Amino acid sequence: MKSQNERNRVFFGLGTIGRDMFYSFEANTILYFLSDVLSLPLWVFAAVSMTLSVLRILDALNDPITGLVIDNIRSPWGKFKPAILAGGVLSTVFFLMLFGNIGRGWGFIVVFAVSYLLWDITFGVNDIGYWTLLPAMTQDQAQRERCGAFARICANVGMYIVMVAWEPVTSALGNTPKVWFCCAAVIAAVYLLGLLFPLLGVKEKRAAPEQQEATTLKQMWRALAGNDQLMWTTLAMGLFMVGYCTTTGFAIYYMKYVFGDQGLYAVLVAVVGVTQLAALAVYPAVARHFNRRRLYTLATGLVVAGYVVFFFAEFSLVLIVLAAVLVFIGQAFIQTLMLMFLADTVEYGQWKLKKRNESVTFSIQPLVNKIGGALSTGFISLTLMLSGIKTGEQTADVIGSGGKLIVKLAMFVIPLLFIIAGYVIYRKKYKISVEFYRSMLAELEKTESPHSEAAPADAAKQIGTDGRTDMDRNMAVRH
Repeated sequence: MKSQNERNRVFFGLGTIGRDMFYSFEANTILYFLSDVLSLPLWVFAAVSMTLSVLRILDALNDPITGLVIDNIRSPWGKFKPAILAGGVLSTVFFLMLFGNIGRGWGFIVVFAVSYLLWDITFGVNDIGYWTLLPAMTQDQAQRERCGAFARICANVGMYIVMVAWEPVTSALGNTPKVWFCCAAVIAAVYLLGLLFPLLGVKEKRAAPEQQEATTLKQMWRALAGNDQLMWTTLAMGLFMVGYCTTTGFAIYYMKYVFGDQGLYAVLVAVVGVTQLAALAVYPAVARHFNRRRLYTLATGLVVAGYVVFFFAEFSLVLIVLAAVLVFIGQAFIQTLMLMFLADTVEYGQWKLKKRNESVTFSIQPLVNKIGGALSTGFISLTLMLSGIKTGEQTADVIGSGGKLIVKLAMFVIPLLFIIAGYVIYRKKYKISVEFYRSMLAELEKTESPHSEAAPADAAKQIGTDGRTDMDRNMAVRH
């Protein structure tokens, strides 16, 4: 069993490298591609930017339906691997369409919008199927933290390969639409090859297809709305992701227009990448000495300190690097914690609602990421126009002090407010401590035991009208 757990940890983690290269290229470069490579007219750029924001939100609302479909998959390969494979192949097709030179004007807007919507849906299928493997591999919190931390390390390796390389590589090759399409094709190939790791190497715990109960739309809604801890986790994650995505999305513009040296963007990203990888590498050791609440508090404090330094650091590369190190150590811890919170709500929903819905529960993660990306895209696009960066078919070479202040406010002040709000929500509403989680598992084992028929009724009686149980109230004071 130990060797299988280790195999799962390694292969699950390695598969995230190509996935995050794939996702990060779209998420972090698409606006730059539209504004600086295709040099779209202002009205087309504004229309496409608004379309991106709206479609991301609309598709995010579709993710629970995707989770429902995956939860109802019955195959010899389980629920998740068919979704990973199908979503992976289809999403590459629409990804390549996004980075094609497909004309200008209304025709471009329509084709781009359809391509983006289909890419978002199909990648969502892959994403939900992929991350739902985590709670399906093990219910041990320590093992989940090791798997989750290693997966985040690998994901960040993939992300930072793209983040460090895209600007110097595309510039060196000529920064033309054809160059960008070729880069997108290479990344798509790496993504597909990387999916072989989880498809062939990961083994999840699952019931036989004929023993799995189907999930209805009504049960899907109950699995989401009835799981109060999932809802509070979603809100906290969403607020954090809006802030995080907005800050990272501004990085290239900050280095070009505020600091004044776009060439150092890759250097900054490299520093941030090493910082995040180091933070994720030490996360399991740090987590052994701090409970999750204290660790989240520490991480948020680092993020706040980093944002304050960043706001006043525009004339000093040393201060910019220091601020980035503080922010991204905290960010690495917070994102790993969020993954653990979400995984634990799977058992919480099973314990409270008497039905296990991994994919419906984990559909929240891409939903949150998409809404975070949608709102951040809107903030960034509006800021580009208000600050004077995007004024016509070309982007400006420099902006004045007023424009720089607008960029800094949008990059640091607004995101920090979102991040702090997410932390406050967690502190006040999240209650699944280690002790609480262990008690839940103990009750679930009794409930699922063939010699304990009374357990389900007894557990159900404990749930009050406020959604809390006697165990909730007892454990909340110990959290």
